[in-house]
Amino acid sequence: MAIDFPSEIASLQQTFSSIREVSDVEQLKSEVAELTEAAAAPDLWDDPDVAQAITSKLSHKQGTLEKLQKFDQRIEDVELLVSMGEDEGDEDALNEAAAEVEKLKSELAALEISTLLSGEFDERSAVITVRAGAGGDDATDWAQMLTRMYIRWAENRGYKVEELDTSYAEGAGVKSATVQVNAPYAYGTLSVEAGTHRLVRISPFDNQGRRQTSFAAVEVVPLIEQTDHIDIDENDLRIDVFRSSGPGGQSVNTTDSAVRITHVPTGVVVSMQNEKSQIQNRAAAMRVLQSRLLQLKREEEEAQKKDLAGDIKASWGDQMRSYVTHPYQMVKDLRTGYEVNNPQAVFDGDIDDFLEAGIRWRKEEEKAAEAAANQP
Repeated sequence: MAIDFPSEIASLQQTFSSIREVSDVEQLKSEVAELTEAAAAPDLWDDPDVAQAITSKLSHKQGTLEKLQKFDQRIEDVELLVSMGEDEGDEDALNEAAAEVEKLKSELAALEISTLLSGEFDERSAVITVRAGAGGDDATDWAQMLTRMYIRWAENRGYKVEELDTSYAEGAGVKSATVQVNAPYAYGTLSVEAGTHRLVRISPFDNQGRRQTSFAAVEVVPLIEQTDHIDIDENDLRIDVFRSSGPGGQSVNTTDSAVRITHVPTGVVVSMQNEKSQIQNRAAAMRVLQSRLLQLKREEEEAQKKDLAGDIKASWGDQMRSYVTHPYQMVKDLRTGYEVNNPQAVFDGDIDDFLEAGIRWRKEEEKAAEAAANQP
């Protein structure tokens, strides 16, 4: 089937025009200059975590700026290539142009998504916690499967993943697991995964081979940074120490190095056992606690805004996505309607299309909320 070049090129130009309108190129240039200066500091690598954050953010923003600056020329180049190919009847040139059009469409779609991630903390790294819900061994196994899904997604993209805490179940899987994905915009991208995930399958733990429905809850919070101000009164904390343990309760540490911190006023509890010392686990737990309290503060502010705007369609409530392996194969997001028929690929981390659909859905919800709030 011949490609409709005029229509495709016009679509590319329109998409890029809308992206350019919402992208503050001058601000982006300023941020790149500031980050470049910070990356050149002689003492940068005295703190490897800070250095990694600066260099990753610089690389991401430089890449975005370069794409914005080059897309105009690339679209003009493909338009010229089409004109030459048609004038000279050059099929090779037209095939090359068709391939470039598809490449531009893909890259523009990715760039368009990045422009939708404009929230206050969207550019942060992400801390993901998966907790088993109802369903016994199936639920704890499901929680472990979901955790692996997010780890595989991050690893497939070359992102650094840290497993912060794992509470193993007595049977299969995990009661809960917390991982940190270190990458620019990891929080903005993965925050659409927050909610309840449902799995329907033939239970591997049922000797009669019956179908089982199980649930797991996913929480996503932005990683706290040194510039954030979350005041925590030490008197509001209850700190317990205990021995780390592995699957099946097997001891992996003979000292009380694991730490559990409870923020008494809110009831938020953070456990950390994957570091080697109590001091390291306490520091890691405090960072996650600050992240969760920061998110709690944001949710309270958003709740106030929603009260003013009224109820807008769906919300981030229970059962936001269903994964079915029996009696048919399907994964469907109940908010966006997006679905695929290959659950195994999804379990292996192929969730980019779900993330993109979720980000676009969230933006539409925000627009609807703003419109409702502005009505007289």
